Amino acid sequence: MKLARFPRRRYTPAPTPIHPLSRLSAHLGGPEIWIKRDDLTGLAGGGNKTRKLEFLVADALASGADTLVTVGAVQSNHCRLTLAAAAAEGLKCRLVLEQRVPGSYRPDASGNNFLFDLLGAEAIRVVEGGADLGGEMDKLAADLITEGRRAYIIPGGGSTPLGALGYVVCAREILAQCMEQTLAFDAIVTASGSAGTHAGLLVGLTGAQAGTPLIGINVRRPRAEQEANVLRLAADTAAALGLPAPTASAVEALGDWVGPGYSLPTDEMIEAVKLFARTEGILLDPVYTGKAAAGLLGLIRQGRFSKTDRVLFVHTGGAPSLFAYQSTLAS
Repeated sequence: MKLARFPRRRYTPAPTPIHPLSRLSAHLGGPEIWIKRDDLTGLAGGGNKTRKLEFLVADALASGADTLVTVGAVQSNHCRLTLAAAAAEGLKCRLVLEQRVPGSYRPDASGNNFLFDLLGAEAIRVVEGGADLGGEMDKLAADLITEGRRAYIIPGGGSTPLGALGYVVCAREILAQCMEQTLAFDAIVTASGSAGTHAGLLVGLTGAQAGTPLIGINVRRPRAEQEANVLRLAADTAAALGLPAPTASAVEALGDWVGPGYSLPTDEMIEAVKLFARTEGILLDPVYTGKAAAGLLGLIRQGRFSKTDRVLFVHTGGAPSLFAYQSTLAS
């Protein structure tokens, strides 16, 4: 594996913990649920995008860029963490925010939207859902050229082959922790959104011949569309590393817990967020990890796992967006 030849910044000082959720497991009557705490990565508030940004920002610095330009939804964890990485590196940052739900952007909103201002976003352009996001980022980059500056464009979620390397690293980290803690998992469950986390984990596990099923819980798209996205990105990421591409049969991105649409609350998400908080003191977010946890609970109730199985839930962060959903989640 050729990971070492890719420049990388380090924003997280040590491997993120893996530990059991004993109270949650007992509450559900099995299986044995463990958690990978990628909500505890470095930068402001943590989350999975930090791992992707380690490679993307290193590339930006090598290119001589002085400004990061990226895109996300109105409560984007990716935008929050890109801003934090920019601040840590002395770079500027400009954002394109997509209203995937019409009318969802409010300048005075809490959660990540508040943090965009606190972290010093230099410019924010709000566009409607379905807009040409690449074109909008190109416009911001062109504005910078007229000012004698240089932009580095990061696609949504940092989900490029370079960004996905962050979760190839995470897969290797998980396997090393399993060896150290004498653990073996019967399945790994993760949110599947912009596909970089899902694809990177899949490439890392496949490359190590781990043989552990990886189950993605889709938070936005129909199953077939998402699985095609994951497979395509996984193939490109594997090619960059000189590894065999995962097969289509290894890609699972279940769409049963998306609900009415991206970021729109569901009863199952609300139950999962409250259950993790009240049994384990762990905060999930309503958009990604809340729906992924709803999928985990749903699979348990469907009998996907035996009571003695050991399942790893990858917590990809996002808790700051909870504060934009207070009216939905408050008792």
